[in-house]
Amino acid sequence: MTFHFDLQARERRAKASIIAQGERLIELRFRLFDGTDIAHGAYKSSMTVSTIKQKIVAEWPQDNTVIPESENDLKLIHAGKVLDNRKTLAKCTVKIGHLPVDVITMHVLVQPAKSNRKTGSSTSLSLA
Repeated sequence: MTFHFDLQARERRAKASIIAQGERLIELRFRLFDGTDIAHGAYKSSMTVSTIKQKIVAEWPQDNTVIPESENDLKLIHAGKVLDNRKTLAKCTVKIGHLPVDVITMHVLVQPAKSNRKTGSSTSLSLA
């Protein structure tokens, strides 16, 4: 089995992630629960997770059954960790050693708003 690597495309991505005015760009895409990707692009490493969540909410597909109302309804997951809103991309992304530059996929979960209604009567079991 042979693998074909498009070296020119890889070089273009590497150039896109090279330092722009002293700041590194990171190419990201965000995968939703249904498998679709949104907000694919190059992001400054100094951007906070909160700012990125705002962009995701703005680009959210309106035909989805679940639509977040604000960035507070979202959780971003990278390398098995939920990202903190106050951290920058530089602090959150995992370094992959000397592998070629590629797109980093982060997973997006919608955290439903908490309802004010009670979920039923609470019952307790007594073990005698």
